[in-house]
Amino acid sequence: MADVFFPDYVLEQLAAFGGVGARPMFGGNGLFRRGVMFGLISDGELFFKVDDSNRADFEAKKSAPFTYEARGRKIALSYWFVPEEVIEDPDELKAWASKAYAVAVKTRKAAASQPKSRRRSLGPPSRRRR
Repeated sequence: MADVFFPDYVLEQLAAFGGVGARPMFGGNGLFRRGVMFGLISDGELFFKVDDSNRADFEAKKSAPFTYEARGRKIALSYWFVPEEVIEDPDELKAWASKAYAVAVKTRKAAASQPKSRRRSLGPPSRRRR
């Protein structure tokens, strides 16, 4: 069983980054800053948002992406495991969080600038929650 205090520990370690909160989602927690999700906690492990700008940091530490299984397939997300030695060093964790947050903001802006026809469909209007 995952450590129920781990999200609190991560938030404490991220205090210097400022304005970070955790929200329960999908059996874990999403990490948010200014309404933007840049990390997640699942089964006592921390994952940060990754793209080409910060992937080398994760690869250098032999990290891997968060994966889950759906319909018999393994799905990898753009969130990568944050090593324990990074979590335990608040200054290094702040640097990694800052890069992950920048990736999340950039990704969010890119998605918002796409034409509505290219955005992911929410299904027929009658089936959407209001």
